[in-house]
Amino acid sequence: MKKAAILQSNYIPWKGYFDLIASVDEFIIYDEMQYTKNDWRNRNKIKTNKGVEWLTIPVRVESISQKINETLIFDKNWSKKHRAALQTNYAKATCFKETKDFIFNLYEEASHTNNLSEINLIFIKGICSFLNIKTKISLSTDYNLGEGKTERLINLCKQTNSDSYISGPSAKDYLDENLFIQNNIELQWMDYSGYTEYQQLHPPFEHGVSILDLIFNEGNNAKNFLKY
Repeated sequence: MKKAAILQSNYIPWKGYFDLIASVDEFIIYDEMQYTKNDWRNRNKIKTNKGVEWLTIPVRVESISQKINETLIFDKNWSKKHRAALQTNYAKATCFKETKDFIFNLYEEASHTNNLSEINLIFIKGICSFLNIKTKISLSTDYNLGEGKTERLINLCKQTNSDSYISGPSAKDYLDENLFIQNNIELQWMDYSGYTEYQQLHPPFEHGVSILDLIFNEGNNAKNFLKY
């Protein structure tokens, strides 16, 4: 049985995003969707001594119909600023010194494009490599989507020969489960509960932060705090 998941790209997402990738055989990045402001596409959270704060990539929003993969960066110094913020807030993390170069090299690579989707893909693939996640990562633009929210997902599953689709729980509000049944595709819901806490700077503990927090605090042991 081949399993697939389909999701928009996020900026250095939390550990649950990488668990979803690890739980399937093919992960499809769906960046043909409309770009939404104040969302996870261009920002994520880190821990600081003042609490949880956002790291945000400044982007141009030129139309309401703008797609994620059409979204461009307008501040070429964003990478330098984010590295400085991570240095300030994670320098005392247990594994910062041993993981900093790897992460900062991804920032250097990402600084050579001004396309948000390309930036996100650099980090997603790089961190999957760090976590030894072998899942195939592809783009929805590699396939033919068709029309309809649920129908598009089913089309992607068929084109990738996937007979099982794993979705995040928030999609329960709009997915038509009957269409999956009619097309003989098993629909499963990802469970993000029950994560083990790890050593983290600046209590109280927060699960919903960028996976950078886990990497800087646990290093090569980070994958042991994922479920898959």
